[in-house]
Amino acid sequence: QVQLVESGGGLVQAGGSLRLSCAASGRTFSPYAMGWFRQAPGKEREFVANIRWSGFTTYYADSVKGRFTISRDRAKNTVYLQMNRLKPEDTAIYFCASKTTSVSSYDYWGQGTQVTVSS
Repeated sequence: QVQLVESGGGLVQAGGSLRLSCAASGRTFSPYAMGWFRQAPGKEREFVANIRWSGFTTYYADSVKGRFTISRDRAKNTVYLQMNRLKPEDTAIYFCASKTTSVSSYDYWGQGTQVTVSS
C-alpha cells in the first residue's frame, strides 16, 4: 500500500507563488509517473501536471503551462509543484496521485491540500 501526503497549500494573493509537496510512503515506491490534479468548487477534477518517475518527461495542462513546474526527488520519494504567477482561477483543492504502469489509471491518491488565490 502506498500513502501520499500533500502539503504546502494556503492563501496567497494573485501573482504570488506557492510550492506544494507530496511525500510518498509505504511499500517500495517506484511508480511509472506522479501527477497533480485539482478540483475547484462545483467543478470536475482536472489534470494539472505529471512527471515520469524515471527520466524527466513532464506534461502540463495548457492553463498552467509556463507558470507551474513539476519536479521530483526520488531519494525523498517526493514530488513538488512550484506554482508561480497564481491567478484566482487556480483556487482549488490540489491532489497528488501515483500511476503504477503506463497503462494503468492513477491508483493512489493523497487527501488534498487547499490553495486559495485572492484577487
